[in-house]
Amino acid sequence: MLRISDPVAVSVLVGSGATSVVTDLYTRRIPNVLTFGLAGFGVAMAAFGLDALTATEALLGLIVGLALMLPGHLIGATGAGDVKLFAAIGTLLGPRAMVMAFLYTAMAGGAIALAVAARRRLLRDTVDRALTLVRSAGANVGEIERSSVNRFAYAPAIAIGTLAAALGL
Repeated sequence: MLRISDPVAVSVLVGSGATSVVTDLYTRRIPNVLTFGLAGFGVAMAAFGLDALTATEALLGLIVGLALMLPGHLIGATGAGDVKLFAAIGTLLGPRAMVMAFLYTAMAGGAIALAVAARRRLLRDTVDRALTLVRSAGANVGEIERSSVNRFAYAPAIAIGTLAAALGL
């Protein structure tokens, strides 16, 4: 598991997180050059023994990150760039820390979603749709997917969640 004493990995995580947040907020995209570059860098660091992970752990982190975020993308809750970013970060955190990163990211995403809904004066509607989603086991997913007012940049949630996991919080 990543420790705060791993300054290179934490620094790369902070830099890539900040870059992805700014890019996602302004363009609503996370470029492949960022995600693939980050994944390659994470695997290379592990392969050359420059961080606490082995190359196998880095690749497993990527796979776990992909497996955790892909279902959200398949139901329209996140974009493909979000999935690739989270998977790429797995090469820095490893498989165990990615589970915690996912939980922290989900909590941050929920808080951001509520803040965005409140700012857009859609908090009541958003909460009602979320409750219906839970009660109906996803029967209203199509309705939620079609509503563009629910969209917001998810890179900030990923940056917050993965940094919290990296710091061992």
